[in-house]
Amino acid sequence: MKLWLLRHGAAEPYQRHDAERQLTEQGRQQVVQAAKLLRNERFDRVLSSPYIRARQTAELLCATLQHSGSINIVPWLTPEDDVREVTRKLDGYADEDLLIVAHQPLLGTLVSWLTDADRSHGLPMDTASVACLEGEFIGAGTMQLCSVQHVQS
Repeated sequence: MKLWLLRHGAAEPYQRHDAERQLTEQGRQQVVQAAKLLRNERFDRVLSSPYIRARQTAELLCATLQHSGSINIVPWLTPEDDVREVTRKLDGYADEDLLIVAHQPLLGTLVSWLTDADRSHGLPMDTASVACLEGEFIGAGTMQLCSVQHVQS
């Protein structure tokens, strides 16, 4: 199975409620660039953080790629969620290739957890960066990092 991890595009400066920050014009352009990186890839399902900037990223990416599947908004993909819990939740999608749209530090830590079973360091991911992992199943230390691609800011 494959996991594509996409960090949301550039968002408005910090707001009183972080979850309400929206993509900027630059962020929308970054998402379109990220879609070009994913244009030849196929994924069965899109999972997105409930935060507005992540949902906007998922919607724009899917529209750009003409992905016909739905976007599943899940409450366990927020910036500070625990990667062990995220891994348990992802186990429910074990037979699918997934695109996950979320945030740092969660995504970088998730890469480290799935590849090295280590949460102490994380993969740096700029806005709209895409990481691809592959493995037989989702679990701590069970996947291999295949690529990390960054878009121009």
